[in-house]
Amino acid sequence: MDANALFFLALLPGSPVEREVTAFKEVCAQLFQASHALKSPPHITLIPPFRWPSQQLPVLAGALQDFAAMQKSFDITLRGFNCFEPGVIFVDVVENQQLKMLQSGLFHFLQQAFGLPDERGKRFHPHMTIAHRDLKPTVFPKAWEHFSNLDYQRTFSVDRLTLLEHAERMWQAMEEFYF
Repeated sequence: MDANALFFLALLPGSPVEREVTAFKEVCAQLFQASHALKSPPHITLIPPFRWPSQQLPVLAGALQDFAAMQKSFDITLRGFNCFEPGVIFVDVVENQQLKMLQSGLFHFLQQAFGLPDERGKRFHPHMTIAHRDLKPTVFPKAWEHFSNLDYQRTFSVDRLTLLEHAERMWQAMEEFYF
C-alpha cells in the first residue's frame, strides 16, 4: 500500500449484473479496441478518486462504517446505454432519489469529517462506464451505434458502499461498508 494511496467510493452491483456489464466492457475491448474500462469492476462512482495516507486508512474506514450504518438498502435500475461524446459509453442508471441522497450525504459527510473530496465530488451523473479514455473519437460513432441499439434493463439491490484502491494499474475492491 502506497504512503498516499489513491481511492474512490462506489456502489458495485454484484452478480449477475457484474458479469453482464463486464461482458459489455469486453465487447468494447474486442470490437472497438477500448479496454481501459476493464481496469475496474462494474460500478457507480459515488466519490471520485482521492488520495489518502495509508496509515490513516483505519480512521477513514471507521468513518465510512459509521456513515453506512445510518443508510437503508434500496434498488437501482439500469436501463439502456448513454454516452458522453466523443469518448465515453455507459450503461445508464434510471433516476433515483435514494441514490442522489446517498451520494450527496456521503459527499457532505466526507467534506465535514475530512475536507474531502474536492468539488468534483459534487457533480454526480450515475452510470456504469463500459468504454472511456482509450475509445478513440474516430471509433466512437461505430461503438455508439452498436450499444445504442441494444436493449438492456436490470435492477439490483444496494446494501453497501465499496472502497476501491488503485494498485498495480487496476482498481480493486478493498473494503465494503454495509448498510
